[in-house]
Amino acid sequence: MANSGATDQDPVVIIGAGFAGLAAARVLGAAGVATVVIDRQNHHLFQPLLYQVATAGLSAADIAAPIRAILRQWPSVSVLMDTVVGIDRAARQLQLASGGSLRFGALIIASGARHAYFRNPEWAAHAPGIKTIDDAIRVRRDLLLALERAETMRAEQRETRAEHLTFVVVGGGPTGVELAGAIAELARHAAERDFPHITRNCVRVVLVDSGDRLLKALPPSLSAAAAQALAGLGVEVRLNSRVTALEPGRIMLGDDSLPACVTLWAAGVAASPAASWLGAAADGSGRVIVGSDLALPDDPAIFVVGDTAAATSRDGQPVPGVATAAKQMGAHAARAILARRAGQAVPAFRYRHPGSMATIGRSHAVADLGWLKLAGAPAWLLWCTVHLWFLAGFRNRLVVGANWLWRYLTFESSARLITQQESDMR
Repeated sequence: MANSGATDQDPVVIIGAGFAGLAAARVLGAAGVATVVIDRQNHHLFQPLLYQVATAGLSAADIAAPIRAILRQWPSVSVLMDTVVGIDRAARQLQLASGGSLRFGALIIASGARHAYFRNPEWAAHAPGIKTIDDAIRVRRDLLLALERAETMRAEQRETRAEHLTFVVVGGGPTGVELAGAIAELARHAAERDFPHITRNCVRVVLVDSGDRLLKALPPSLSAAAAQALAGLGVEVRLNSRVTALEPGRIMLGDDSLPACVTLWAAGVAASPAASWLGAAADGSGRVIVGSDLALPDDPAIFVVGDTAAATSRDGQPVPGVATAAKQMGAHAARAILARRAGQAVPAFRYRHPGSMATIGRSHAVADLGWLKLAGAPAWLLWCTVHLWFLAGFRNRLVVGANWLWRYLTFESSARLITQQESDMR
């Protein structure tokens, strides 16, 4: 597609201030390139720890920081809080929800992904996922209200009370495993210390997955270690179980009906509507199919990165939808723009996989670093170290780390508050 008059004087525009968008903005800002970052929120969210906000282990401020504060050291980078609703590729303009438009010289789309319910969008109302702070606060409210309601029920309401203490997580990937473990510990710890009429044996946590093992991206030995750790927390793991229906207070697994007060979705994602904005080819999940340099095959000035892109690494392997991949893709797209402006060749993107890990509760994790595989407390310490390191851009990491570890290890946290707005008990 022709450039239609766009020049290097027009700014580089980045849609989305997630891991990919911020990585791109840092590279461009360091080079002094005029850049505009657009996001519908005013904050960047450290999503790998979002489940801890949902399970009352952390407060939202612990894992979020204002986008403007993160990028203020680069004067050439500006921030616009708005939502992109369309892209005119011919005119090199973005249409914004506020009614305005914005011209771009080059474009990096890092608009992320949303929950996918396998052609059953109506399930979203009964099984929320966790992608934003608002999602996490809603889930936290539902979990804590379930405990409060169960505490006030009389002994003769035993069956209904059991339903109010049944929590189901759908999806056996890292998010689902971490959610299930955290819910089990939250519910059982709260029952022991704060709810005299609820015992840990009253609480039921069920993790459902359609596959034959958890954490498919990890070796089978680590999958087995994760399942064993979940069992130690009292989590009931149901493998080879496919969700066939969802309704208020109930989930159907094949022909089996399972009562559930709270059902959470961690089973899949779908890309943002970037493919329809661009009129570009997409895969089955709606991710834009990009070239080896992460640009559109017919438009080298438009890059798609992170969860929005269907990309392959230089070795031909698909790039996974994880934070480390998003950061690498964002930085590569920014460097590609700089290279093209300097008249240099752009190399193919190469993903460097640092490893995979997941935590199960507060003392157990599994980690696959390729050359080293860990399970148990050593993997958990490594998991803590890695996540604290990546929190470095969010205030002083020593302060945040100390507060986080204290709350996470002792359960003593104001994050277990239900605000007035959240405490509708109807």
